[in-house]
Amino acid sequence: MQNDKTTLKDLSFLNPGEAGIFHLLDHTTTLAGREMLRKHIQSPPAAFEELAALQETVKFFAAHTDVWTKTISNGTLVLLEKFFESADVAPPQSSFSIMLTAMFHRVFNRNQYSFTQFSLSHLSDFLRGCRELVGILDMPDVPDHLKRTLQQVKEELDHQRLTEDILSLSKGTTYKELARLSFQARREMKNPIYRLMHHYTKLDVWHSLALASKINNWVFPKLQPSTPVCMQAKGLYHPLLRQPVPYDVDFSEDKNFLLLTGANMSGKTTFMRSLGVSALLAHLGMGVPARQCRISFLQGIITNMHVEDNLMLGESYFFAEVQRIKQTAESIQQPLPHLVLMDELFKGTNVHDAYECTKAVVEGLLKHKRHIMVLSTHLYEVAQHFKDRSEITFSYFVTDLTQEGSYSFRYELKPGISNDRIGYRILQQAGVIDLLQRSKDN
Repeated sequence: MQNDKTTLKDLSFLNPGEAGIFHLLDHTTTLAGREMLRKHIQSPPAAFEELAALQETVKFFAAHTDVWTKTISNGTLVLLEKFFESADVAPPQSSFSIMLTAMFHRVFNRNQYSFTQFSLSHLSDFLRGCRELVGILDMPDVPDHLKRTLQQVKEELDHQRLTEDILSLSKGTTYKELARLSFQARREMKNPIYRLMHHYTKLDVWHSLALASKINNWVFPKLQPSTPVCMQAKGLYHPLLRQPVPYDVDFSEDKNFLLLTGANMSGKTTFMRSLGVSALLAHLGMGVPARQCRISFLQGIITNMHVEDNLMLGESYFFAEVQRIKQTAESIQQPLPHLVLMDELFKGTNVHDAYECTKAVVEGLLKHKRHIMVLSTHLYEVAQHFKDRSEITFSYFVTDLTQEGSYSFRYELKPGISNDRIGYRILQQAGVIDLLQRSKDN
């Protein structure tokens, strides 16, 4: 799946802190795992078979969260990097030299002596933690995708002649033995340990996705090949909302275009984000916020939500919108399906131009039936123009209006086309009209 920075930003995936989706997914135990999780979000599996295999691994960890090792911490990996990148000093050979060196380090250079002890202790913990993870191979029904990585970990451990000596270290280990193992480990184990750290980081990410799925009570979607395209869900909701409203969706090759109408703030943008978030989570190999979900493997997600102008390049907001639509048009020329989410196109021009441009874009998009497309618009006239097109599903968000001029939202999605217009009412209730009508002269 291919997603650009604009899409990830529109879907709030990599926002810092608790405001973004990343916060919900990050249960990694190491900084290296966290960074690999970010990369995984930016570059999900590129093929259906790869994604299906990954999902089986995440499902396995979700069903067996207790098999994860608690022996390895972030400090373990940080210290090992420092240990293997520090100077490689040969140990003294004679007993007298060993005695003097040990005494010197204990009395005058306790930091170096402690560093050697501490580093080897963490190396021992890391090897022990890796061996604990290898024990998963003895469990029934381990997915082949996970087996391959664990087998690579096992082979690395089995080929290291120092493994057993390092695992047997204790507080009573002599300085002579510490010096020998420190010297030989740096010479023989640096590259194998770095490979093991890479394997552990991958496992850390997969386990994190499993924990996120289980903790949030998300359901694993049924993954389908790219064609015929489909996205069906029951009880789909946005995971960042405290009290989300669930929705049912049903896209297919014959019904691949949804046109949304409704007033400002009625829920259109949040609904589209819910679709995009769930689609991307599915393509990370994890659960999605829904009761049920079935989705085709998508080539990518394309959003047109928060377009920004570029002062440095002298580009207007409208031109930026046009460029984003051009990128969308280029992407959907590809043979595999995309999810295209378009929120209020052409806000940077007048109503007549916006109507003509939106109508032309919709006409063009309807020719690409292998993609799933959602368009929201305030332009009631656009929806009316296409109301007889059978391939378009029309839905709107309900706004309750009173004769007194107040309004409220149910965030309820219904079939049909809305003509609700509440912009003026919002201005009135916010006190903007009264404020502007005041005069200092009165």
